[in-house]
Amino acid sequence: MFRLETEVDRERRILLSGRLHQDNVAASAGLRALLTTPAEHEVPLEVWALDEHGTVAGGLTGRTWAYWLHVDLLWVDAPHRGLGLGARLLAEAERTARTERACTRSRLETWDFQAPGFYRGQGYEEIGRVEDYPPGVTEFILVKEL
Repeated sequence: MFRLETEVDRERRILLSGRLHQDNVAASAGLRALLTTPAEHEVPLEVWALDEHGTVAGGLTGRTWAYWLHVDLLWVDAPHRGLGLGARLLAEAERTARTERACTRSRLETWDFQAPGFYRGQGYEEIGRVEDYPPGVTEFILVKEL
């Protein structure tokens, strides 16, 4: 008999993550090949655009893992939009991932009301979409060869 709980538990989450990682590595030659390479560990990557006062005008946060860049967040403050700053932030993250971390591809998710057209203009291709996530919104999954 099992008892199910719905409590947030950091120690159990760490245990679960470790056990899943062990099972995944045992089942995947691709994951085993990553072991002891620089791409084995997820590493944060951030690019910031600061104005003349040092205020954040835009930024990109993401991470690299397994020779991939994963863009999590990209934002440009309204007064600075349309000036190419978002493209510069993205290009710098891609350059860093490619030249300093040997990444060969990039991926991201964006909603239909955000920037799918912007990312397509930067060379990203749609590989999937999730309708109604959240309700009334479509999420796009985009990738790019670096």
